[in-house]
Amino acid sequence: MSLRLHATTTAVLGIAFLASASQGAEPAAAKSDANWTALRTAGGQPDLSGYWSNATFIPLERPKELGTKEFYTEAEAAAVEQRRVQQEHSQAASDIHYDNVIWQGEKNDKDAVSRRTSIIFDPPDGRIPPLSAEGQARAAKEATIAQRRAAAESAEVRTLAERCITWGADGPPMLGSTYNANVQILQTPGQVVILTEMMHDVRVIPLDGAPHIPAGIHQLGGDSRGHWEGDTLVVDSTNFNDETNFRGPPATARQDIFSSPRLHVVERFTRISNDTIIYRFTVDDPGSWTKPWSGELLMSKTKGPIFEYACHEGNYGLVDILEAARLAEKSKASR
Repeated sequence: MSLRLHATTTAVLGIAFLASASQGAEPAAAKSDANWTALRTAGGQPDLSGYWSNATFIPLERPKELGTKEFYTEAEAAAVEQRRVQQEHSQAASDIHYDNVIWQGEKNDKDAVSRRTSIIFDPPDGRIPPLSAEGQARAAKEATIAQRRAAAESAEVRTLAERCITWGADGPPMLGSTYNANVQILQTPGQVVILTEMMHDVRVIPLDGAPHIPAGIHQLGGDSRGHWEGDTLVVDSTNFNDETNFRGPPATARQDIFSSPRLHVVERFTRISNDTIIYRFTVDDPGSWTKPWSGELLMSKTKGPIFEYACHEGNYGLVDILEAARLAEKSKASR
């Protein structure tokens, strides 16, 4: 199964509040709990702290047959959910490692909030825009790398997930993961810290108004700077490198999801109740796509603590992949 967003699934019910299409607009769901009083930190900032899950069955991209249909009707949503449950309970008994019923059953608790058909709401068709000319050239280059990856030439050409570096779940944008889709948010007057369980990564977001790091420095997760706009935390991220991906391990992802060092991401975190944060983002990368695209999902309060994702401990999979490739080469050479 592909990563967190199940992009290959034709239609899945998930969660997201009915919100206006404008990235900067106040989410309509903010009015859904009139009795809730916004929590504040000791320093007076909106309180986002705690343990949260961004698990969802909503696909990143909308199924093509739905066109610009942003939300299911109640009846349609019920039918989609029924098909999903039937599909998951029809998995072979031997298919344990990727059995959604075991790994992702907790997501069902949150699937009654709304009926969004895709995380992406802009463009209106709910799909990632076409590749730019630069993006097409990079995709062709990636296809060559994929051939080397398939041959397991070395550990360096295998996926970042296999090498226990990142699943891309830490973002930005933060799009969750197939499992362990949990984060912990901590706040100080000058920083917001986000700990992601998958793969135990930490984002430190300064709030001091300092500029981004120099343009010549590029990082896998970019450089994030935050500020408050009312009750919304706005995070601006730049300085990414050319290995950044946020839609699954490269071995399972499509070629058009790899961003370029020109990637610019703006995220918005708005807590609308004791148990819910609306998370919105806009991705702008002319080095990959012809125009920006935006999405929305929910972060729901969950129980802590966050456990260590000790990926390197017993990571026999990568060793076995490389060893099997070398044995296959020897066998072919001896023929």
